[in-house]
Formats: sequence, structure tokens, C-alpha cells
Amino acid sequence: MLDDKKYMKMAYEQALKSYNEGGCPIGGCLVDRNGEVLGIGHNMRVQENNPIIHGEMAAMRAAGARESYAGTTMYTTLSPCMMCTGTMIQFNIPRVVVGDTVNSYGNEELLKSKGIEVVIMDDPDCIALVKKFREENPKLWTEDWGQEYN
Repeated sequence: MLDDKKYMKMAYEQALKSYNEGGCPIGGCLVDRNGEVLGIGHNMRVQENNPIIHGEMAAMRAAGARESYAGTTMYTTLSPCMMCTGTMIQFNIPRVVVGDTVNSYGNEELLKSKGIEVVIMDDPDCIALVKKFREENPKLWTEDWGQEYN
């Protein structure tokens, strides 16, 4: 069994890195069933001027193309947006662990409806970081999500 706290901490460190770079504080970590980290990354909307490099997408990009995502878990510090949710569905990632559903809701029910196991951690560090960012950068927050959430 995977140590969800350990891998969420890795995703959180990526979110904090993005925040410290002036970007949106969302991190992702893709792990296989044996606990091997396949890829980690963070939101790069600001840093790369690229609206589709969210934390989950950056983690998948770092993992590279794979024949199969069977047995993997995606750790994401924030409830996934529709784009990231669709990507996880597209590539049959069977398990998603979410660090924060307090600051913004996402698509947990859609993931579940596709047979994906969803674990909600509502990690205090993840919640506090996004809350701080939303208060400091409301315009950038809305731009990143493409519309206002919560």
C-alpha cells in the first residue's frame, strides 16, 4: 500500500516551488504501484506562459509516454480541473489522491463515475497555500481555472 502522505508531501513541495516562482501553487506526483515516482511537476502557467501545464499535466509530462498507466496513482494538491480530470480518464489512471477540495471543487464525482478511486486528503498545508494564493492573486487564480470557482 502506498504512503499517501509521503507522496502528497512531494506534490505539495512542487506546489510551493511554483508559488515561490510566482506561479499558481498546484503540484502533482505520479507514482506506480511499487512506490516508484514516475514524474513530479507543478503548474507552469505563469513560468512558461502556457495555460495547459497544470500540476498534474507537468507530472505526466515528466513521466513521459507510457504503454499503460495501470496501477498508478496521481497525487494532486488541488481538486483537478476538467482538463486534468479528462487526461486522467483518457489514460486510465486508476487512483487519484486530492490534497485540497476546500478552496475549489473539481471533478471527483466524474472521476468516480469512470471507475477511478478518489481519495480526499484535505491536507492542511495544501489548503493553506491555495487559500493564501487566492487572496494574493485573485485575477491569476481565475485565469488559471478559466472561470470563477467557489
